[in-house]
Amino acid sequence: MTPAAIESFFATLKAANPHPQTELAYASVFELLVAVLLSAQATDVSVNKVTRRLFLVANTPQKMLDLGLEGLEEHIKTIGLYHAKARHLMQTCRMLVDQYGGAVPRTLEALQTLPGVGRKTANVILNVAFGEPTMAVDTHLFRVANRTGLAPGKTPYEVEMKLLKRIPAEYLVDAHHWLILHGRYVCQARKPLCWQCAVSAFCDFKPKTPPDKARAR
Repeated sequence: MTPAAIESFFATLKAANPHPQTELAYASVFELLVAVLLSAQATDVSVNKVTRRLFLVANTPQKMLDLGLEGLEEHIKTIGLYHAKARHLMQTCRMLVDQYGGAVPRTLEALQTLPGVGRKTANVILNVAFGEPTMAVDTHLFRVANRTGLAPGKTPYEVEMKLLKRIPAEYLVDAHHWLILHGRYVCQARKPLCWQCAVSAFCDFKPKTPPDKARAR
């Protein structure tokens, strides 16, 4: 994808959605961290159903510690991998209380020391909570970056570095949201909806999916 195509690609996405937001529900940085940790291999809808009840009783690290591991597991048991996620959350809450005064740190390095928090999760927190121009490469971003020719790469880190270099600065803060939403609802894994894609003209993907073929799958 050429620089001119990249500019048009993001200008089009911005025009359609000037102020993109995460689909996870949260009211604080800590709640966002919890929601993102729970969202691994789970849908945002399923996470929001769980956190809607969980945050009523445990919306701070200390309150979550007070809930206890079994109490936390009871609240999140409908989420996949809930045993491991509950354990990581309790360990993270202990670190937040003991090392950070109950606050969520705002550096990539510090965030990645929290149990269960990898580079992708840390970048989500930095971008969504703190407005940093980071790029959290999940399966959607990885697919869109490679399929469109925006930032081809063999690893999430390679894609992340290319995206940060190739996306114009004015779009960087919101680019993470636009690409996730585009991958989730339009540039889908099994049947990209190319015939209704607003940025199809700027995309390097050659076998554009016609509507009849997509419906037949």
